[in-house]
Amino acid sequence: MRIEGKEFRTIWYENNVVKIIDQTKLPHQFIIKDLKTVKDAINAIKIMEVRGAPLIGGTAAYGMALAIQENNDPDFIKKSSEELIESRPTAINLKWAVDRMMKKLVDINNDKILDEALKEAKEICDEDEKFCENIGVNGLKIIEEIYNKKKDTVNILTHCNAGWLATINWGTATSPIYHAHKKGIPVHVWVDETRPRNQGANLTSYELNEENIPNTIIADNTGGILMQRGEVDMCIVGTDRTLSNGDVCNKIGTYLKALAAHDNKVPFYVTLPSSTIDWDIKDSKNIPIEERNSEELSHVEGIDENNEIKKVLIYPSKSKAMNLAFDITPAKYVTGLITEKGISEASSESLKKLFNK
Repeated sequence: MRIEGKEFRTIWYENNVVKIIDQTKLPHQFIIKDLKTVKDAINAIKIMEVRGAPLIGGTAAYGMALAIQENNDPDFIKKSSEELIESRPTAINLKWAVDRMMKKLVDINNDKILDEALKEAKEICDEDEKFCENIGVNGLKIIEEIYNKKKDTVNILTHCNAGWLATINWGTATSPIYHAHKKGIPVHVWVDETRPRNQGANLTSYELNEENIPNTIIADNTGGILMQRGEVDMCIVGTDRTLSNGDVCNKIGTYLKALAAHDNKVPFYVTLPSSTIDWDIKDSKNIPIEERNSEELSHVEGIDENNEIKKVLIYPSKSKAMNLAFDITPAKYVTGLITEKGISEASSESLKKLFNK
């Protein structure tokens, strides 16, 4: 996708380093950062210089390659894989990517292991890009159906950032929107601000602006009244982990949007590549929910009059805060799961049939 008219992907390997877009600086500064070691990759994931389930997976894959580039001793590689998996617990793509890398490299000779690691990491990223493109093609059909009935702008509400900045390219939730825009279907996006890190305001609106797609940032609690007023035609979100029974773990606040959509008979779709499906955990209570630093709530970042990014305290200094990063939306509130293979009901039977499990 584009930034200032130039095509980018979110991660790539060049001159022995992994290149990323530092998302902690967006939308005010566009900075490409070098990851030179596996520790750099782990830190980038932890502090959310990269974020979004598919991109975390891609970064972890390249992190494994960086570990091998540093030291191809099997013990160091294994330790690096464990530290990468521990860097953020909720998004399943991270563990999926590391496990895939380890399985691929287990019997490779030392003189070939780096080349094979880089090849596999690139393949993981290329595969995700294709999956996200296909998600867009499949989701486009839903937007087309709404437009053909309405014959007017399709208003779509999304939460957090499941755009191309959260993947390798195209995005998950945004991919159908980009495909609709490219086809000439008029779309407008209601962008949830998405406290506490404001990924909607800082990232989703930013990338939609770069693609010239009309969008409006709203406070997280505004979606309900917009649905009551009939100003939302559909909700579309991403997911960090979806169980095989259709339960969806996504950015905190997703569950409340699903409840509002259900009450107002607004279709609520979840977009995901198959790498985000957890086929092992059967009960959503067993999903590890990340609790992040409370400073993400108590402080906000912005740009001052000197064009510098500053962080300021907005809570009483003695107040405590809890910062749970994700919530669970039960399958019964999900209209459908949009995947690279097609659209599925949020159920074990439907998902297993779609993926031949």
